[in-house]
Amino acid sequence: MKTLVTANQKGGVGKTSTLVHLAFDFFERGLKVAVIDLDTQANASYTLQAFQSGLLASSMFGIGSVDLNYKTEDDVPLIALIESDAGLANMEKMALNEAGTNFRAAIASLGAQGFDVCLIDTAPSLGVSMAAALLAADYVISPIELEAYSIQGIKKMVTTIANIRKVNPKLQFLGMIPSKVDARNPRHGRHLEELERAYPQLMIPTGVGLRSSIADALASGMPVWRIKKTAARKATQEVRALAAHIIMKMEINQ
Repeated sequence: MKTLVTANQKGGVGKTSTLVHLAFDFFERGLKVAVIDLDTQANASYTLQAFQSGLLASSMFGIGSVDLNYKTEDDVPLIALIESDAGLANMEKMALNEAGTNFRAAIASLGAQGFDVCLIDTAPSLGVSMAAALLAADYVISPIELEAYSIQGIKKMVTTIANIRKVNPKLQFLGMIPSKVDARNPRHGRHLEELERAYPQLMIPTGVGLRSSIADALASGMPVWRIKKTAARKATQEVRALAAHIIMKMEINQ
């Protein structure tokens, strides 16, 4: 099982939207996908509520194995949501060493149950739960809005990931995903150019535009390609291209 975290210390940048669409895309490719929602805002849990496993995210920080009661031995693809819960707030009081150790053990337990990929959404702040997720992960991506506050946040995120990699050297930063891009906004164009100059190796080439159809899809608990609107076609192309890029970078066999 390969584990991917979406992380950014700035909220409202399309982090959850990206994770949810990756889950739907991977599922439709025939993969068995576990989704862990570590954000107390529970937006991913809302959109994916049809895939509840009965397991709460805070249990990933306990001692002992994690059993989803999902049978994944056969070839049937599935999404299993480990949903956000109020107990996550208490995880921030745990020592990072303990939280990281327990979370890694829980991730290993999921892998032993036959999942192909685990996607982890995190809160928009560097807390114990985000750090524990990064310590257990193989990959991390950072959606970023092309606005000043978001750019300031990504600078801190890059530093955080570099520090985590000293402890978890297997962690690969796949890069930043330009999100909610308004092609008609010259400020977005300037900021994208600045980021490409500052981080030429860390900019994922398949960004996602500012698309109302994506918000419609998330509110309806479905991927954007199920929205019956002409406006959803461009969003679908962008999201599918992003998922294909991530699949390739994660070297996931389909």
